This record gives sequence, structure tokens and C-alpha cells, in this order.
Amino acid sequence: MSDFPQPLVSTDWLAAHLGQSGLTVLDASRHLPAAKRDAAEEFRAAHIPGARFLDLAQLIDQQSDVPQAMPRPEQLVQHLQELGVEPGDKIVVYDDSAVKTAARAWFLLLSHGFEQVAVLDGGLGKWRSEGRSLQSGDFASGTAGPITLRNAERIRFKRDLLENLETKAEQVVDARSADRVFGEGIDPVHGGMNGRIPGSLNLPFGEVYEADGTFKDPAKLRDLFAQAGVDLDRPVVTSCGSGVTACVLLLGLELAGKSDVALYDGSWVDWSSDPDTPKQQGPA
Repeated sequence: MSDFPQPLVSTDWLAAHLGQSGLTVLDASRHLPAAKRDAAEEFRAAHIPGARFLDLAQLIDQQSDVPQAMPRPEQLVQHLQELGVEPGDKIVVYDDSAVKTAARAWFLLLSHGFEQVAVLDGGLGKWRSEGRSLQSGDFASGTAGPITLRNAERIRFKRDLLENLETKAEQVVDARSADRVFGEGIDPVHGGMNGRIPGSLNLPFGEVYEADGTFKDPAKLRDLFAQAGVDLDRPVVTSCGSGVTACVLLLGLELAGKSDVALYDGSWVDWSSDPDTPKQQGPA
């Protein structure tokens, strides 16, 4: 399987390679509470054959002060070993979520040291629309070998963003909808106030997709970021509500050929909950 494409695989590619040794498929679906959907139950009802359920709800560092923080390496190791993931596996992640949580799983695995990770372009929705086979029930995990992971890299924290207000070394791009970034009042998703980190740019994450849920091509993505005011020659930090859809922009930037990028883990929930951080509301 020398032709493993990254960071995206097509449904055709996955169908042709499904079941091959060394390839692991992970369902990384997770939903906002308002969706009233149970990702684990939906996995048991229908998933790509052979897939295993990556429970992103478990992969949060509860010891951190950062809301919804990236897991500690030992947390991720334990979960992956329970799933039977081997350290040298090629991993394809997908989701069936409105907030495209496979991108969070992709970045989480890469940042902790996995080198061969790709997202299924179009996710379960495209797979299902093409009439491809599905499986029900739980997965049968194997015995995994030892996995060694590092602390997550390409992560920014509130202190980094506060310093960046002075240095402006990195551009901050917010993946939330414009009404949440530039509006006033209460955030309809996470509660708290609407608004943004001062100086933030905005590219709503949904704009990087075509109508069928696949990513736009690299040229279109570069145009989108440029239209949002992003200088692709300068470093970028992505943000959102809690660090999920910001990963969609990270994946979009990767496809656009950009590597000097990072995630503000905790994002607006972390920033807005601190009364001492400066905030902007209203038009830019």
C-alpha cells in the first residue's frame, strides 16, 4: 500500500484498499449536544466495514484548565491500543457530523506523532450516497503493539494568543460563522458572548467544502483564504468555538500547501470565559 494519499483519500481509494493489512479505518464522528445524536449508537447501526469507533468525547484532557483540551499522550495511547491500532498503521478517519470532526481526529493523531493519517473526503455521507457497503454492530479489536507518542505539537494556548496581540507574529483565523464572530449577544452554540479575539480574520469552516462534502481543490482553497484576508506567506493560528472546526481550516491550509500553522486549543470558549482577555464585538 505504497500509494497512501495524504491528507485525503477518496471513497474510490478506500473501497479498493479496505481490509488490507496495515490499514485502519476510524469513525471519528462526534456531535454537538443540540444535534441530539449518539455517535456511538449510530456507529453500531451503520459504519464502513471494519471501521472502529474513535471516541473523541473520551479524548479530552480533563486535568487541563483548557476547555476540551487535546488528550495527554497516555490517554491517546490507551484508547488506540483498545482499538487494536498498531504504531505503523496507515489510518483513515471519517465522520458523519455537521461539524466535520474527522479533521479534529486527523490533527490530533498527527500532532501526537502519527505520520500516516488521512481523512476520507466526503465522509460517511459520500460513502453512503454512492451505495457502498455498510456494517452494523461493534468492531472486533485485536491486540496492539506498544505505541509511543509525544505531547501534542503545533498547539497554541491563551498565553500565546495574548503575546501575539503584541507581536502579531501569527495571523488568527476563526472558523465560526460570521454572525458569531462579528455579532453581539449570546453564542448560540456554546453560550457566553459572541465576539472574537481582537484582530482575528474569519473564514467559516463550511466554505472549504463543495456541495457533496468533499474539499475544494487547492487553488480554490488558496483563493478562499486570500479573500478572507489571510497572507499565505505568514504563519496562521486557527480558532473556533472549542477547537474542532478550527481543525477543518488546518486541513484546508494543508491542502493549500501551507505547513506553518497551529491550533488554538480551547479557542473562543477558553478566551471568552476569561474576564481579563480583550474581546471585540460587532463589525471588523
